[in-house]
Amino acid sequence: MIEFRVDDMTSNLCAGTIADAIKTIDQDALVEVNLSEKIVRVDSILAADDIEAAIRNLGYTAVTEPQQGW
Repeated sequence: MIEFRVDDMTSNLCAGTIADAIKTIDQDALVEVNLSEKIVRVDSILAADDIEAAIRNLGYTAVTEPQQGW
C-alpha cells in the first residue's frame, strides 16, 4: 500500500475526486482517504509515481509518505 499526503485536500468533494481519478487509471485499486489527516492510501499494481501524477493532474499537491510498518 502506498500512502500520500495531500495537504490541499480540504473537503469530501476533493477526497472523492482524488479517489475517482485513481480508480480511473486502475479500476481494481483499493483507495482509502482520511480527510482529517489529509492522507490517501492506495493499494494498486501501478507505480507510486503514476498515482502521484494522477493526483497532481487534478491540481493537488501529493507527497509520498514513508510506509509506517504495514
